[in-house]
Amino acid sequence: MSSALFRIGRSAARHPWRVIGAWALVAVVVVAASTMLGRDLEDTFEVPGVDSERALDLLSSAGSDRAGSSARVVATPSEPGTTFFDDDGARRDLAAVRDRLVRLGGALAVADPVAMLTDDPDAAVASGLVSPDGRVALLDVRYREISELDARDLDELRTALTEVRAGSSLQVEAGGDLFFTFDEPETGPGEVGGLLVAVVVLLVAFGSVVAMGLPIGMALFGLALGVSAMSLLAWVIEVPSWAPEIAGMIGLGVGIDYALFLVTRHRDFLHRGIAVADAAGRAVATAGQAVVFAGGTVVIAILGLGVAGIPFLTAAGVAVSVVVAVMVVASVTLLPAFLGLAGHGIDRFGIHRGGRGSGVGARWTRWGRHVSRHAWPYALGVTGVLLALTAPVLALDLGSPDEGSAPGSRTQRRAYDLVAEGFGPGANGPLLIVVDLAGEPAIVDPLVGAIVADPGVESVASPIVDDAAGIATIVAQPTTAPQDDATFATVERLRAEVLPVVVGDGPASAHVGGSTANVGDVAGRVTDRLPLFVGSVVALSFVLLMLVFRSILVPLKAALLNLLSIGAAYGVLVMVFQWGWGEELIGLESTVPIVSFVPMFMFAIVFGLSMDYEVFLLSRVREEYVASGDNDGAVIAGLAGTARVITSAALIMISVFGGFVLGDDPTTKMFGLGLAVAIAVDATIVRVVLVPATMTLMGDANWWLPAWLDRLLPHVDVDGAAASALDVDPTVVAPSGIGSAGIGPDVAATSTSPDDATPIDPTHDRVVVR
Repeated sequence: MSSALFRIGRSAARHPWRVIGAWALVAVVVVAASTMLGRDLEDTFEVPGVDSERALDLLSSAGSDRAGSSARVVATPSEPGTTFFDDDGARRDLAAVRDRLVRLGGALAVADPVAMLTDDPDAAVASGLVSPDGRVALLDVRYREISELDARDLDELRTALTEVRAGSSLQVEAGGDLFFTFDEPETGPGEVGGLLVAVVVLLVAFGSVVAMGLPIGMALFGLALGVSAMSLLAWVIEVPSWAPEIAGMIGLGVGIDYALFLVTRHRDFLHRGIAVADAAGRAVATAGQAVVFAGGTVVIAILGLGVAGIPFLTAAGVAVSVVVAVMVVASVTLLPAFLGLAGHGIDRFGIHRGGRGSGVGARWTRWGRHVSRHAWPYALGVTGVLLALTAPVLALDLGSPDEGSAPGSRTQRRAYDLVAEGFGPGANGPLLIVVDLAGEPAIVDPLVGAIVADPGVESVASPIVDDAAGIATIVAQPTTAPQDDATFATVERLRAEVLPVVVGDGPASAHVGGSTANVGDVAGRVTDRLPLFVGSVVALSFVLLMLVFRSILVPLKAALLNLLSIGAAYGVLVMVFQWGWGEELIGLESTVPIVSFVPMFMFAIVFGLSMDYEVFLLSRVREEYVASGDNDGAVIAGLAGTARVITSAALIMISVFGGFVLGDDPTTKMFGLGLAVAIAVDATIVRVVLVPATMTLMGDANWWLPAWLDRLLPHVDVDGAAASALDVDPTVVAPSGIGSAGIGPDVAATSTSPDDATPIDPTHDRVVVR
């Protein structure tokens, strides 16, 4: 593959405008198609086979409007002490709110507490539309099924709310399914700040404004293309609305990282005196091949989310994988075109003088020797720290942040608080029991009696029986809030103990649905499938690393250390989001459960990304070991030769991921913090402390592979060693001014004319000394 990549890279560098033009054309077509034909992204929590999904399927088959979506509009008098029971003006304003909601284009029905308040206030309270103290009224707006709606329905509702608030004596707020599905968070200053930090890191690492700009430009170009394609992808799969933000976070991080590796290698070859096009070709054949390997691993790991059997998680994985794949393709085609266009001017506008690489390399060499001399203390100490960070995972609580965890500035949070104050905490997460009567309508009353007798149920609304469809719906209000563990315990008790006793062995069946039950079912499915998913990804990484490094212990060690890195990140999530440690530092207003799909999604991403650093470090160690046969010396040399690039790449990742922690959405905060911590742990205490310490302790056993297995395994040239035989111009010149600036070896040819050019041996990436 290295020969093909060399030709691709060299051709792109020789004909940069053709490649850039092709990418620009594709980008214009995709963006235009997305704007004109793209579908809105939707959030659904459908999980085939779980009880809450069976309840929804029954409602859908019966054509019930409860199978559709809803928005909950909440109104309360602005004047303290005023109630809907005793204030005619408040009731008139409430009627005006309902009249405006009825005119919404997508609304099928709007609850009417106004008529009840006028005729029989007690009936209004009994219906659950008015709070017992008369201060809060609910106007539930029923819509069609979510697949028939789009973001314009939410915009129309928001416009209506703005209109009715003007001049009204009421405070009017809203939340519900429509907001959950179509309310997309805006890009915050933290995300832009993360990108700016990445710019600074690249500028310091390369020491050149031009070299810094190339990775940023390529990553932004690829990201715009990949994210724009998501609305087109939504015609095939239901892409969740949070996927672009997560894909942007990951795509920007890996795009800049991959470009960092390639630009570093390209400048290395330029400083050795290789022509621009050949240097770009060699960079793509060597570092580019590692990028393809690492990016492919990330894509495979993320696509592995399909084993969870959760459609929205699979769809998000596909969408994010598309962005990562675009970044990989851009790295080996668009970036070398940029490199060819920059030519020898890549080191222009430098911010520091050359010669920094040797000093930094010497410091890493001293550090490597220090770790090797104290391998046991470092191995035991760092492992202890990682286990301590991982320990909180035992308290991991999967769920989903609801509107109660939203910032107080959002109308959804204010609506949530009003409902909880007026009707009790369970009113924000009612349980929907759907009964397939199967010709036994008499079973409804006993079911209602059994449900209301459960200690976890506050109240039960009058059942609605559809004789024609043979379906009955019973709405029960729990005594506890939606995020409370006791609420899902009530759901499980109803399913396992209460409903089966009444239904018995007859043909009728009862299922518990609603958002609270659905969130619990998703968490249960993730918990059940997580071991299979983790085992699959670990096994894949073990096999790939065994093929690359011809070793048993190296991939086994890598798998265990990756698990420790991810475990530490999980532990930090528990400490911050569940226990509230430092929550105010990231703008979190209250503790929340860990979003059910975050651990699985994060595992796929981190395990794939960590393979990048693993291959980059161990390739150099393996190269040194093959050349010298000295394991300890190879570990030290490998660390010294790669640590600076790894830490620079990690700083970029951490800054990009960390920027998303400052956003408003708790789910995005979890992804940002979890990924930033995982990368920080992996690239610092794991790669530059634990890996060299453990490899020193294992000695030559690191590279042991049974002879019979060595004969069976194919040889994989992931670091592009085959590129050593590539055909390049043997008489090229390193122009004046091209020196060892920034990241890379301090090797430079000084000839300034073809007659005095330092020849390059095309079979080795070295300068031949006359």
